[in-house]
Parts: sequence; C-alpha cells; structure tokens
Amino acid sequence: MEMINCFIPFLSLPQARQTVRALRLCDRVKNIYLLATEKVPGAVEGCEMLMIDSPTSSATFRTIALHADTAYTLLYTKYTAFEPGQFAFERLLAIAGDTNAGMLYADRYQVKDGNYKPAPVIDYQKGSLRDDFDFGSLLFFRSSVLKQAVRAMDADYRFAGLYDLRLRVSELAELVHVNEYLYSEAEPDTRKSGEKLFDYVDPKNRAVQIEMESACTAYLKRIGGYLAPDFEPIAFDAGGFEQEASVIIPVRNRIRTIEDAIRSVLAQKTTFRFNLIIVDNHSTDGTSEAIGKYTADERVIHLVPERSDLGIGGCWNLGVHHPACGKFAVQLDSDDVYSGPDTLQKIVNAFYEQNCAMVVGTYRMTDFKMNEIPPGIIDHREWTPENGRNNALRINGLGAPRAFYTPVLREINLPNTSYGEDYALGLRISRTWQIGRIYDVLYLCRRWEDNSDAALDVVKMNGHNTYKDRIRTWELQARIALNAHSSR
Repeated sequence: MEMINCFIPFLSLPQARQTVRALRLCDRVKNIYLLATEKVPGAVEGCEMLMIDSPTSSATFRTIALHADTAYTLLYTKYTAFEPGQFAFERLLAIAGDTNAGMLYADRYQVKDGNYKPAPVIDYQKGSLRDDFDFGSLLFFRSSVLKQAVRAMDADYRFAGLYDLRLRVSELAELVHVNEYLYSEAEPDTRKSGEKLFDYVDPKNRAVQIEMESACTAYLKRIGGYLAPDFEPIAFDAGGFEQEASVIIPVRNRIRTIEDAIRSVLAQKTTFRFNLIIVDNHSTDGTSEAIGKYTADERVIHLVPERSDLGIGGCWNLGVHHPACGKFAVQLDSDDVYSGPDTLQKIVNAFYEQNCAMVVGTYRMTDFKMNEIPPGIIDHREWTPENGRNNALRINGLGAPRAFYTPVLREINLPNTSYGEDYALGLRISRTWQIGRIYDVLYLCRRWEDNSDAALDVVKMNGHNTYKDRIRTWELQARIALNAHSSR
C-alpha cells in the first residue's frame, strides 16, 4: 500500500495538534513532520519536529527530500489549520497513479466564522510562471520526482526555494489540478482583490523579487525560452504624422473622473505638437457630455465606436489607427491623471534616448482624492534592459503609464479584451524591441470602489489569471521557437 509523509509548518500548538489529529485519521499517512524555525514550547503528539531556517528556502526542501521515504509527499504551506476532506488522500493517491503526475493540487474551501466558501484554483500550463500562482496550500508530490528536482537545485535561495522546486518539477512531470474540493482551511487574508493586487511590486518585497527573478531566468535558460538583451533598432523615421504624440483614453461611464484625466493631458507643456484621442465606448452616465465640454479645443478628438463589441483593447486599436494619431501613442486610464505638466515630454524624450518601441513609467498609488496610499510609488524595478524581457514572463504587469511607437503598434494591434490587453502587447514588443523605462513618477493611479479590479470574486480572478497565463504560454512558445530557429 502506497504511503504518504506529511510536512506541515508549525502553526500554534492548538492548530498543530488539530491538524495532526486530522491527518492521523488517514491510514495512508506514515509520518508527520512539523517544520519549525525555532524551538516549539510544548509537544505535538504523533509527529516529529524538523528545524528549518525558512519555510521558503532551498535548504528546507533539501531537508524535506531527505525525509521523503514514502511514495508520496504532502506539503501544507499555510500557517493555519486545515482539514482533509472525506477520503481526500485516497483520491489524490488514485489520481496520482492514473496520471503519473509529478505534483497534484486541488480546490478547497476557505472557512470564516463557520462558513465554507469555495476557493477553486486554475489549471497549470506552460505559461503559469508567476511566482504567486495559486496552487492552494496543499501540494501533493510524487516523492521520486520531488527528490530528482531537489537534487537538481543548484542555488541557495531564502525566499524562492518553493518556486524553484515547482519549476523544476514541471520540467520532469505534469502538474495536475484536481478540480474537486479536497480540503478546508481558515483564510487569514480577507482583503479585497484590489487591495492584494500590488503585493508583488511592493518595494518592501524587493529582496524576494530578486530571488524569484533569478529562479525564473534560470528556468527559461534550461527550457530554451531565455532571450539575450539583443534588440532590433528603431529609426523613428516613419512619416505621415501631423502630431508627435497622441494620448489615448478609452472610457466608458467615468463621469466622476474623466474631466480630471482630460485636464491633466491638456495641461502638458511640450516642445512638439500633441493631441488627445478619447474613445468613448457608448457611455450612458453623462461621460459623453462631459467630454463634449472640451472638444472646442482642437487637440481633443472625441470618438464613439461604430461597433458595440469593443473592449479596452479594441478601443485602443480604434484610436491608434485613427488618421490623427501621432507618432507615439501614450496611455492614460480614464480614472487616473498625469502627475505633472512634463509627463508627455519625458515620455517622448525617452523613446529617442533609449531607442525603444515602448516606454513604461513610474506611478504613485493614491485614493480617489489623490492622497498617497500604500504601497506608494510603484517603479517596477524588476524591469531592466538586461533581463526585463525575461522577467516579464514572471510578473503580472509591466507598469504605467505605457507608451508605444505607433507604427509598431499598428503592426501588432491589441487583443480586443478589457483585461490583459496591455500585458499581451508588452510581451510581444519585448520579444523583438527594447522597452524603455522612466523612474520619475509620471502618473497618479487612483484606487477606488469603481476600479474594474477593486473587488473581484474568485471566478472572475481565476478567469483573469487563466487568460494571462495563456498569454504567457503563447509568448513562451514563440520564444522557444525563435531560439530553436536561430540555433540552426
């Protein structure tokens, strides 16, 4: 009979004892190991204590591999108690045998105040390279694959050990999502989706990000998806543009913010001609009338699409292909503003100075009244000329404001979606051309209750994450093919 060794982090004595009792109900569990970073004040009957330096370090997974003397290894990663579902381990063992998977993970319930809330996860694919990909907190490894992956780990990470491990496991065997609810856990992080959105770029997590980038870059090199920092140059000699730059604002029903956005554009001071193209996607709340107040200014072009099926990407395409669009197309969301009158000048200067097809700026997080809120300034320091194009496959966004050389944009176009369209475009551009960076704050990004990502339910978030993983999958496949062709 195939057995399981279980590894759980030390929670607290009551929670550890509760979890161990639940695990002991399954006769397939051979040993339970409690992972602790310091001496535990008390005993937990039925398990053995293992001292580790960090729950996420490479050393910890070497320790786990040494004790993985059963066919399967279960790792629980959260610091709250969990409860296996009915015959959950038997189900995992059966599917593991049927699929020969290297790792399984499952949907779960999150428990708050006695209520069980479904928390499904998504399927893993080749582009699921985000280090914060949500597997849930229960990981079920085939021990032989776990040991092989750990033997191949050639770096000593403090934070990226688990990330490195699962990337290596994915090279050896399939990571299988069991879309059944196989366990329950308490959920301590009850923030809304919009409050969690920027955790990965919070400056206080910079040391973590550096390690994650290193692990991801090494993985891309192993599988043939890494791109060296060699870019196609741009001459910027395309003609036929009456304007040097166009700011493009796609908008639908933003009566409370659209005028702030418009005024921040018209206040720009530049040495070149620019205009503002507002693509008004059939607003019904007075936004169209608010835009009309500014159309006496010849720089303001108010477009209403003939089509009714356009997302944000489709609205961008309409603006970019308009004959009045300038040589550079510059983004502004309808509920945000530029931070000062020199934003547009800095962006256009960066194109010529850095010879890039796309420029990404730095922004400040604010509330609706434009007071700074945590995490403050988001500068996306993880984007570098040397490795940004590779690291872009790991992170979930590329920063703002974004601007593009219009001929390149007209060649590629944006997906007609309202989520991930800018990320897809940035990945495609970075495959071929340099992306420039500006580390001055150019943009105030408002967080308020009407943000499209302010309070998404789990189904919507999963849909967004699946789509971005798919974008990464396509891009990774293209880069592997590009490298294979170049090596011939």
